[in-house]
Amino acid sequence: MQEKCTGKQDMMHLIAAAVVRWRFVIMVLFLLAAVYCALSVGKVQVSSDLTMFLGQETETRRGLVIMEDEFITYASEDIMVSNITYEGAAALAAEIRELDGVAGVSFDNSPAHYTRAAALLSVSYAGTSSDPAVTEATGRVRAILAPYDTYSYSMDPENYFAKLAQEMAGLLLIAVTVIAAILLFTSRSYFEVVIIFIVFVFAALLNMGTNFWLGRISSITNSIAIIMQLALAIDYAIIFSHRYQDEAPRCASYRDALVEALAKSITEISASSLTTISGLVALMLMQFRLGYDLGMVLAKSIVCSLLTVFLLMPGLIMLFPGAIRRSAHKSLIPDIRPWGRFLMKSRVLFVVLFVLIVPAAIWCSNRTSYAFSDRSVTELVYSESRAAMHKIQDTFAHSTMIALLVPAEDFESEKAILLEAAELPEITGARGLANIEIEEGRMLTDRYTPRMFAELLDISAEEARLLFQAYGVRHEEYQALLGDVETYSVPAVDMFLFAFELMDRGVVTLEEERMAELRALRETLNMGLDQLRGEHWNRLVFTADVPVEGEESVALVEKLRTLAESYYGRGKVLVIGDVTSARDLREAYTSDSRLISFLTAGFVFLILLFTFRTVMGSVILVFVIQSSIWINFSFPYLQGMVPSFVTNMIVSAIQMGATIDYAIVLMNRYQALKAELPKREAMTEAVNRSFPTVLTSGAIMTIAGLLIGYRVSDVYVNHIGLAVGRGAFISVILVLTVLPQLLVLLDGAVEKTRFQLDLTGGEEL
Repeated sequence: MQEKCTGKQDMMHLIAAAVVRWRFVIMVLFLLAAVYCALSVGKVQVSSDLTMFLGQETETRRGLVIMEDEFITYASEDIMVSNITYEGAAALAAEIRELDGVAGVSFDNSPAHYTRAAALLSVSYAGTSSDPAVTEATGRVRAILAPYDTYSYSMDPENYFAKLAQEMAGLLLIAVTVIAAILLFTSRSYFEVVIIFIVFVFAALLNMGTNFWLGRISSITNSIAIIMQLALAIDYAIIFSHRYQDEAPRCASYRDALVEALAKSITEISASSLTTISGLVALMLMQFRLGYDLGMVLAKSIVCSLLTVFLLMPGLIMLFPGAIRRSAHKSLIPDIRPWGRFLMKSRVLFVVLFVLIVPAAIWCSNRTSYAFSDRSVTELVYSESRAAMHKIQDTFAHSTMIALLVPAEDFESEKAILLEAAELPEITGARGLANIEIEEGRMLTDRYTPRMFAELLDISAEEARLLFQAYGVRHEEYQALLGDVETYSVPAVDMFLFAFELMDRGVVTLEEERMAELRALRETLNMGLDQLRGEHWNRLVFTADVPVEGEESVALVEKLRTLAESYYGRGKVLVIGDVTSARDLREAYTSDSRLISFLTAGFVFLILLFTFRTVMGSVILVFVIQSSIWINFSFPYLQGMVPSFVTNMIVSAIQMGATIDYAIVLMNRYQALKAELPKREAMTEAVNRSFPTVLTSGAIMTIAGLLIGYRVSDVYVNHIGLAVGRGAFISVILVLTVLPQLLVLLDGAVEKTRFQLDLTGGEEL
């Protein structure tokens, strides 16, 4: 310890001194905040449905809101049984149909259900996927099918979240172990790694707990946020720790060293975080609200990380200064000056390769195909459920569900639509209240007179007349009392509901055998009403032999819309399903993708412009990282993979915002050294000095991304992880090869476009 190094009284030093002085109070506040956040984590609502983040004006979003408010969607699953005769499959279907909790089993001898000694049983359960009775019924179905070769596919949110949480927990453990090894290799003190991870745990907990304030977040955001926070923000703790260890030998006390290190780090780390935050802010401006969701949570994670580094970490360092000093060690990072000298001797070798590769990368990346339905995304990790889905799709005809929402209570129009739609060659099934048969030739929504209803229920004509008169009084339809009750007619479904109500009140009583039949009918009827009849809308459900994506599918949707609008009027119906959601997601992507790329690059460029005050220098840095993005997204095209569309939008912003830091580090070192050394020697030294930071940050992001890519089964999450990891690696390669040669080659242009800010009001170029 040689000198008192905190004599400055500027704002940063005053803030740093206050943080150190009040460190114990701050640590107590962080503990309280951590307890609150730990209790809040379990309250965060998570959605796996990307259509929840479509704009409110889109047809899919409007339809989904209506269906959530007015209908209940019961659990179902498709089960393929291989190597079985038709008779054997029919017997299985009959056995399953009789189970408690099973509402029905669709199976017949059509190619949609039986082909090449394989049977497809479409099982519907009497409840939602979260009902315990459905869970028990699913177990009973599994027991019956245990002796057979089966493949089953269903989208059970609870099982999905449980599996994803289990995968992410295992992944986080591996990631922490690998990143700890990287930090031990690149650290200056072994104990600093312990402090860094304590700080990260608090930062992650704060971010996860405060997600509760946002209401509902996507499963994608929930899954990758903690790993991305680790990859994006752990640098801040490393920078502060190293700054402290730089100051400690020359300051009179640990406290003085800490104040000096914190004062310098606040400016340095805040500036570093700006580019990352700018990329995330660009995401938040997407029309597709998944961008806002992910951008908000990750930007919040950056803020939480900054707060823990600036406020909590100083207190932790003051608790263990001796442990940090005693566990100090020599740097294990190799000297790479020879590499820097090779770059300068080869002059433009990597620039030439870069110039050749980038146009090809732009061409390939523009031809990469993206999926707008999870069914079309290429799997990176084996999933039993998705393997079953593909097995079923490859064996049987397409079974794409399309829902048509129409204004309620016009049953004649519904019946006509169902009949006409069933004649379309692509439609393999049509279901609605208006085509549920209750007796030969008569449907549930057909109008019944008292005599017809008496014959149906096997009650006396007088009882039926009294029932219809009571119904008329209830609904203020006085023809039943003042007119001819025999000609008064009511839809059968409404009369059944009214009769059930009177039975519950004891007003109507029937023989026990008849009562048992009606109770069974009531259960079936209620299930149908829950799924097909709402307060303001009715739902018609069609099964179509078309893929989820493609012109054929969109054309079928328009046929159904035109058919329905011919009865209800233009704009009075809604068509919802995987086909329409894929279409709406495609439209959102088309409008958002270029906007996000432009905004991200623009925000980063402005930050660089005011950081380095050189137009050409800022252009070079942005262009190199943008080129790494083009190269990154040419890989799916070259590999024949189809990632999800969200991969492109999200990763482009993250890669530009986060990996531009690597280029900034090199540029900073080069500009500082150029004042002392010739430019080629300055760049050689700049490459060597920036290597530890670029290596640490790049390795952490690359490994974190690749772990997500190849260890998480969710097709959205793993493609995002793979692209993040691959993009970070490509950025590191370009920063350590192309960028040094490019900066030296264009040094004259960089200097000619340099300007000074005139704080009195002008700007001088």
